[in-house]
Amino acid sequence: MTEARTAVMLMSYGTPRTQADILPYYTDIRRGNPPTDQQLADLTARYDAIGGISPLAERSEAQRQAVQAALDDLHPGGYHVTTGTKHAPPFIEASVEELASLGFQRVVGLVLAPHYSAFSVGQYLDRLSAAAEQHGMAVAGIRSWATMPAFVNFIATDMGTKLAAMPASTRVVFTSHSLPARILASGDPYPSEIAATAQCVAEAIGLDDWGLAWQSAGRTPEPWLEPDILKVIDELGADGHTNGLLVSAVGFVADHLEVLYDLDIEAARRAAGQDLVFARTACVNDDPAVMAALADLVAHAT
Repeated sequence: MTEARTAVMLMSYGTPRTQADILPYYTDIRRGNPPTDQQLADLTARYDAIGGISPLAERSEAQRQAVQAALDDLHPGGYHVTTGTKHAPPFIEASVEELASLGFQRVVGLVLAPHYSAFSVGQYLDRLSAAAEQHGMAVAGIRSWATMPAFVNFIATDMGTKLAAMPASTRVVFTSHSLPARILASGDPYPSEIAATAQCVAEAIGLDDWGLAWQSAGRTPEPWLEPDILKVIDELGADGHTNGLLVSAVGFVADHLEVLYDLDIEAARRAAGQDLVFARTACVNDDPAVMAALADLVAHAT
């Protein structure tokens, strides 16, 4: 039977769902090379610090349900929303297999990350396209939603609220996941995409004092994008006039390890050591307005 509806695949990095999943997840990230006992212990300790495991799987399912509901409102019965991840089940390829078995002939790929890079969003879309091609399935991919008004408005609204409770001499820093610095040589748009989001948010609330930083760099010998947020915190603490730091992790759209540990624990601890008042803007998670706007992007994807 031919499936007349359009499939939608929401793609993300993936996460272990139980502590037993941490080892295979970490091994997949390391391209099949198991971590050392110490590396595994270090990562497990980070999960322990945020309650034992990441809420990302739960958050991603809530996002899937919200996008499905929004599409049902736009086009009742027209779309089937599923998920596919890079480093943990359900893998992108397995989700395509399931869609093919159901008879779908077209899939729209949407990565749950707003900013395009050939090294991140591009890889997700490439994996989706390669898997879909084996089944003769047509693919439409959404490359970027960095300046989507609903996304910008969500960040700007929360930022305005958080800033009102911060010291007058507060610095706003927008962060995203670092990538290897070699992306710069290829002219990859990732840094400019992050800057575009930050500029739109700053303009929305009339913010002049802001900057960009990177976070959660991989533990590899090669250089990663700079400056790292922890370095920025040290510089702000030493500048003699900054009393507060508001971080807006615009590169992440769900609460997970890189936000709940790398910022809420590690960066907050570093800020406290520099006598800086620290706060963070909220992640989108399944905010109805943003999910509805993403559904509209899907509905107009070609």
